[in-house]
Amino acid sequence: MVRMSDLVRGIHREGAEPPAREAPPAARPPAGPLPAAEAPPRVRFPTEPAAAPAPPSPPEKEPTPPAEALSAEAEGAAGPEQLFTELLAFVGRLPGLAREGREFPWGWLQRLLERVIRSLEESADLFWLANNPPSAGAEYLAAHMTSVGVLTMQIGRGLGYDRERLLDLGMAAFVFDVGIASLPAGADSAAYQTHAQLSAEIVGRWAPPRAGVVEAVLQHHERENGRGFPQHLAGGAIHPNAKTIGLMDTYTALIFPRPPGRRLPPHEAIREIVRSKHEDFATPLIKALLAEISVFPPRTIVRLNTGEVGRVIAVNRDHPLRPKVEIVADSKGNPLPTPKILDLSEAPFIYVTGPVLEEGR
Repeated sequence: MVRMSDLVRGIHREGAEPPAREAPPAARPPAGPLPAAEAPPRVRFPTEPAAAPAPPSPPEKEPTPPAEALSAEAEGAAGPEQLFTELLAFVGRLPGLAREGREFPWGWLQRLLERVIRSLEESADLFWLANNPPSAGAEYLAAHMTSVGVLTMQIGRGLGYDRERLLDLGMAAFVFDVGIASLPAGADSAAYQTHAQLSAEIVGRWAPPRAGVVEAVLQHHERENGRGFPQHLAGGAIHPNAKTIGLMDTYTALIFPRPPGRRLPPHEAIREIVRSKHEDFATPLIKALLAEISVFPPRTIVRLNTGEVGRVIAVNRDHPLRPKVEIVADSKGNPLPTPKILDLSEAPFIYVTGPVLEEGR
């Protein structure tokens, strides 16, 4: 049985060098034939007078970005909140593109992914925004896919992926569940299990410019032990990007499930994955999740062995159980007039005993 403490102890030792890039698995036939990518219709022009040659066809253009998309000049100044809002709006349009049979704006998505990479390199703010529950009125599927996309790219960074591999990963992660929108409301389990195939068929018709995108979408519900769907693949037969997307899909569904499911805070979601789903996912991936998310993410209220209460303000990647905290109350629960900062990685005899549950939970 995999223990949380075993995973935590392994992070620093094994995290020193990024894992070698996995070779793509041998091609496996999908559960059902995927439609060939449809070529866009040819544009024909009226015949010109004989004296003049026919004008060349203009280059095909992607769908025009909406009004809320920023100009190139404004992109650099946009903060994580603005970027997350743009990602959410982009993903929210995908079911409509699929229904209407319209061309997919891959170039537009790649520009957004480039900005995600830069934002994650600069700070963890975008990452923690993706850990927050959807805002009131947000469409659940779009919010879920957007958070999975951002979280998946951060895990890829933690695994040492370079820019090109992050783009491969992100291109699949932001479209992976688009087929769910095609299912009828209240679909049963058997119908639900068709959504990976539906998603792969839709993405295949959109003809992604990068290899492995359709395969990763099709396989994101495959599991390490062969108990996933739709092809019941196991281990090395599963595309590496599908494994990462699958883990973050599971994690995100735990921290903000589809109503009326019970929402788990991030540290409890990780414990649940380690406790009951460790056979579904490769141990290095779970370690990467633990290193990135932390058992006690920022803003978690925790109690120390001294009895004091503090708020986590920073995560220690090498020692996830020893974050930096802002102590806000003494051992008797009295608020401190001036909070004090304590880095638990530098205080060997003080440690977190557990989170302080929020009122009413």
